[in-house]
Amino acid sequence: MDNLNSQQAPQRRPHIASPLPKCSDLTWRMHARQEVNYSVSLNTGLLKHTNATLAYGCGANGVQPVRRLVVIDARVNELYGDEFRAYFEAWKIQVVWKVMSGDEAFKTMDHTIEVAQAMAAANLLRRNEVVIGIGGGVLLDVVGFASSLYRRGIPYIRIPTTLMGQIDAGIGIKTGVNHDDYKNRLGTYYAPSSAFIDPYFLQSMDQRHISNGVAEIIKMALIKDRELFELLEEMSSHLTPKAFASNDPRIKEIMSRAIAGMLAELEPNLWEAELARCVDYGHTFSPSLELLAEPALLHGEAVAVDMALCVALAAGRGLLSCVDADRAIDLIEVAGLPVSHPVFNLQLLEKSLIDTIKHRDGLQRIPLSEGIGQTAFVNDVTSAELAQALVWIEQRESRSSEQSCVA
Repeated sequence: MDNLNSQQAPQRRPHIASPLPKCSDLTWRMHARQEVNYSVSLNTGLLKHTNATLAYGCGANGVQPVRRLVVIDARVNELYGDEFRAYFEAWKIQVVWKVMSGDEAFKTMDHTIEVAQAMAAANLLRRNEVVIGIGGGVLLDVVGFASSLYRRGIPYIRIPTTLMGQIDAGIGIKTGVNHDDYKNRLGTYYAPSSAFIDPYFLQSMDQRHISNGVAEIIKMALIKDRELFELLEEMSSHLTPKAFASNDPRIKEIMSRAIAGMLAELEPNLWEAELARCVDYGHTFSPSLELLAEPALLHGEAVAVDMALCVALAAGRGLLSCVDADRAIDLIEVAGLPVSHPVFNLQLLEKSLIDTIKHRDGLQRIPLSEGIGQTAFVNDVTSAELAQALVWIEQRESRSSEQSCVA
């Protein structure tokens, strides 16, 4: 026994963890990068059964059935719902449909939750069963916002059916809804898997909604692309629903330059780490106008009024020549857009500028055209300068009215 005991392994002492340092200040720093990959495709004939672009984007091959949730604007459903259903059926895409309004009044948290409830009811898998949003910018914002929140993020596809959606709202990564008296106050940055753009859908739009989208194209021309501006001048009397849905090479160039220009500005600054953004041109004062105007203004109409003010500010500072300032206002007006509004007064401008400074982290960062096709940022616009710009627009409208009477 003694011999056996002598050969037993020695007992191990229990491990006692070293105590943490006795101090109250401990810091851990985490570093991570989020990679973003998504495609924007300009593709005519998206719903032709022989066109596999949309099917492949939805993860379908036409052999194995797949299941998807489609959230579609009610008006778009009336016009194109049968075509979408025939296409999805041809490619063996089994669809759960959610039809809802895409009007600005529905850009709310309640309707975001409504979309999330449709996702839950569809029993979607978290990664492989994408949501497809079909409609204008409002609906795509709501669907994107809901997709970013549901299970902390599920994939979704955008199919914008308005000109505004195809060249602006449907191709970035911002989502959001209105809250209280503010535009897009609640939202996220959440990229779609893909955005599919087909000008075919623009044929059914009315002229006012085409002009609404043209406002954002004029924006890109004024702050980034002089050739686009000149092309818009050349085509100013032909910017119609029929033209945008056609194969006119000049219209295709307008579309492609607008989309490419927007994406070029967005890509290096997707999360807006840099708050001096030239694509904010026309978006300093317009959010307040858009919410307060009666009767209601479309987004692009409010942006047009803001752009006209910015043209006046640039002219007053000598950044734009009188000739180029007149050309800019002429293009806005010929496109069927307003350059003034009764609500757009000095009181609204001063209040909007205060909120803009908060949104842009303490500085105005107002983009102005420095010549046509270039941008300068200013941080020292005064109330007196805003008042003078309003007078400039009023006087110019009076001159235009007098010229019309003489004619």
